[in-house]
Amino acid sequence: MKKVLVIGSGGREHALVWQLKRSSQVEKVYCAPGNAGIAADAECVNIKVDELEKLADFAQSNGIDFTVVGPEAPLCAGIVDVFQSRKLAIFGPDKVAAQLEGSKDFAKKFMVKYNIPTAAYDTFDNADDACKYIDAQFDAGVKGIVVKADGLAAGKGVLVAENRDGAKDFVKECFNGAFGSAGTRVVIEEMLTGEEASILALTDGKTIVPLVSSQDHKRIFDRDLGPNTGGMGAYSPAPVVTKAVSERINNEILQPFLKGINEEKLNFRGVIFCGLMIEDGVPKVLEFNVRFGDPEIQPVMRRFEGDWYDVLTKTAEGRLAEAELKWSKDAAVSVVIASGGYPGKYENGYEITGLKEAAETGAVVFHCGTAKKDDMIVTAGGRVLGVSATGNNIRNAIFNAYFGVKPIAFKDMFYRRDIGFKALRRPATLIKSKAKAFFLMLFFAIAGILLVYPWNDLLPAKYANWEQITIIRAAVLLFTLLRLSLTAARKKLSYRLYSMSVIIFLFIWVFTSLMLKKY
Repeated sequence: MKKVLVIGSGGREHALVWQLKRSSQVEKVYCAPGNAGIAADAECVNIKVDELEKLADFAQSNGIDFTVVGPEAPLCAGIVDVFQSRKLAIFGPDKVAAQLEGSKDFAKKFMVKYNIPTAAYDTFDNADDACKYIDAQFDAGVKGIVVKADGLAAGKGVLVAENRDGAKDFVKECFNGAFGSAGTRVVIEEMLTGEEASILALTDGKTIVPLVSSQDHKRIFDRDLGPNTGGMGAYSPAPVVTKAVSERINNEILQPFLKGINEEKLNFRGVIFCGLMIEDGVPKVLEFNVRFGDPEIQPVMRRFEGDWYDVLTKTAEGRLAEAELKWSKDAAVSVVIASGGYPGKYENGYEITGLKEAAETGAVVFHCGTAKKDDMIVTAGGRVLGVSATGNNIRNAIFNAYFGVKPIAFKDMFYRRDIGFKALRRPATLIKSKAKAFFLMLFFAIAGILLVYPWNDLLPAKYANWEQITIIRAAVLLFTLLRLSLTAARKKLSYRLYSMSVIIFLFIWVFTSLMLKKY
């Protein structure tokens, strides 16, 4: 039996711990430093993520068999190099390879060199040149531009600017120290349009295997309004990633990525996170991350059905081709509950209630920023909880996730109320095959005939009266609506198609009833 150490303290780490402890090979899971929720699933160790040598000392002295790194900061700082120098098994890229996330400029150059589709860009190390470039772009007629701090900024060093003044103000903030050393250089890109999706792919340098697709919600408010955050919720699968799009992602992004890390001799045995923009079936890379996305990993872990420890260890050992990844056909949704004021200034230390009741709904509550105070669990971060649930389709998973959110309460709590709604609006979620569509249409046709046919011609004379006909037709109508409801649940109809069908049937019933009564 194995001992595993997970490094980090957020919702991502809780999801990883939750899945790793389910492995039949794992005896015990440690987490450094962990949080109040992770403490229920692992033994938390009071070592910070940037104390690389202390973490290695702990792994060595406690006989840790395998270490999984959650956040990007220790990876970019070289924790893999430290562990490997002591012959300690660890999952993740080394310090040089981690620049694919640690430096936007490094990543963009890599993408261009290996023909990975991405936005046009330029890099600047002073505000004056960057502002001149912004003016030139808007003078040329662009409708928007994206400004990124080059280094790590916890997902907040990005601005999608729709006017030059906002873009230039953000550039000045970067160079004036708003993001510390991360903002000493900026990358300015064209603004891509379309729908975002996330692809996490495991690679051992020889093989690359994508996990199931997911979609994050970066903006703080509903309908994708407000400033960017670390992520306000996610769901899996993402319908925008169709089979055809998946093939393009593999051929145009993942395989060139694998070729690139080999030609550049990058020591990369971990996960590559591809943030994508997809328009008209064409995927382009917005960013690379070298760790599991948060909150994307939460619904992805809810759908995983295999041995996660086995998969990660084989990736780190260069045997990914031997790993077996099993996925549930169910959908999963994770709703992030945040502190009021996030992603700006917020207060910590508020008591959280309703966690037990939330778990009783069937949801799994991943803790993102919590702490223990006396006998209470209190808020200790901008993103506090990730309430995750599954369902036989996206719609039911959304309902189950928000049902899990309902019992939870703390002062000034905030969450988006539209996580996963984009999936409901996509035609791809309506019917899964042409055969199902054909039989559904056949059912509609038969139901329509049953409603319209003048049944009084077939009834004995003594029953052929208005009241009897109305009762029979009402029974047929109720049966039809019940059958349609069951079909909607099983065939994954959208609310829109279901509502339209009900309205049409009601109209036919009322119209034909009036006609029969008249004649």
